Amino acid sequence: MSVIVGDCYEKMKGLGTESVDLIYLDPPFFTQKTHILKTRDNTKEFSFEDTWDSIKDYLDFIKVRLEECHRVLKSTGSIFLHCDKTASHYLRVLLDEVFNMNNFRSEIIWSYKRWSNSKKGLLSSHQTIYFYSKTEDFKFNTIFTDYSPTTNIDQILQDRVRDENGKSVYKRDGEGQVILGKEKKGVPLTDVWSIPYLNPKAKERTGYPTQKPILLLEQIIKIVTDENDTVLDPFCGSGTTLVAAKILKRKFIGIDISSDAISLTSQRLEQPIKTESLLLQKGEDKYIGRTDDEIAILKSLDAFPVQRNSGIDGFLKVNYLGKPISVRIQKQNELLEDAKQKLIKSSKTKGCLLMVLVKTQQEYNLVKLSNNTNEKNILVIDTYDVSLKKWMENFEESLSDVSSQ
Repeated sequence: MSVIVGDCYEKMKGLGTESVDLIYLDPPFFTQKTHILKTRDNTKEFSFEDTWDSIKDYLDFIKVRLEECHRVLKSTGSIFLHCDKTASHYLRVLLDEVFNMNNFRSEIIWSYKRWSNSKKGLLSSHQTIYFYSKTEDFKFNTIFTDYSPTTNIDQILQDRVRDENGKSVYKRDGEGQVILGKEKKGVPLTDVWSIPYLNPKAKERTGYPTQKPILLLEQIIKIVTDENDTVLDPFCGSGTTLVAAKILKRKFIGIDISSDAISLTSQRLEQPIKTESLLLQKGEDKYIGRTDDEIAILKSLDAFPVQRNSGIDGFLKVNYLGKPISVRIQKQNELLEDAKQKLIKSSKTKGCLLMVLVKTQQEYNLVKLSNNTNEKNILVIDTYDVSLKKWMENFEESLSDVSSQ
């Protein structure tokens, strides 16, 4: 296990042929930028150059390093190259040349959600990881995931075979009864991975530009290696690959041309810190606090929902004087006055000048909204069912008045 400072092209020449089981590399992306980031306490600044005279210079740089990767990789080994949209198409061609297009295994999409000031065009929310093996005889460990909530229970419990037309059908015994399948482990991992990007406040975050989450590297390592296998990262940066390898009891080699990066990597290896993702542990559904009816009401108002706020259910898509307009929907068994106070309290912290309160219940003999003149910035509207009930009641009252005359 070693951490080496220097150019990975030169340093890999010192590694034995067919000596490593997995190579993960997160090389420069041809962004034509200098990447700079500070630690959370602003005590240190990390940076690296990703500027090139031409795409040819960039590809020449990558190709010779891929050729060294091919040499040091075992015949049962695999390589994962991390890239983004900038030059991914060029890198795919290089990998085909060096590792043979027949050894392409997967194009993994790392999907995540990040807030951004979107430029003209679609917001970028994924990166690509190309997975190639060195030969057909590569090590692979299947990882199983949970079934989709929409999966039919029969698809889980019952075995299937191909009929004479090649169509998948339920397997049946001699009496025509469907045969139950073997014990199910779940669904094999797909090539789209929803792993959250590192939260700015995550303990794992070091302040190094382009740092990847340990959870992402752990998944890669688990797929194609076993304990005591050797993992190589030629552009180790802040050392995430090595930290993940250490946690999973793999041997590791990390190389980086930056002495600051190597120093940071060594520190992390002494005290590995891994941030668990509550989103992955709980599932996205646990963060959804709005009912289907509430979502429908918000859509009818042309508002978008917010999930993690106790006083505000959504915001209108239009602003007033540059400030958001908040919306709260009265909850079941909640007094309208109580709903109003929660809306006011939460909206104050968001700087809202106008608020919308949606009344969902008729209140008889209950405290009504106060007529405070300072609350004219709150629009109270009825949902369609409340409006309908009021209309019917008013109609009945009018008929009663006519009959009494």
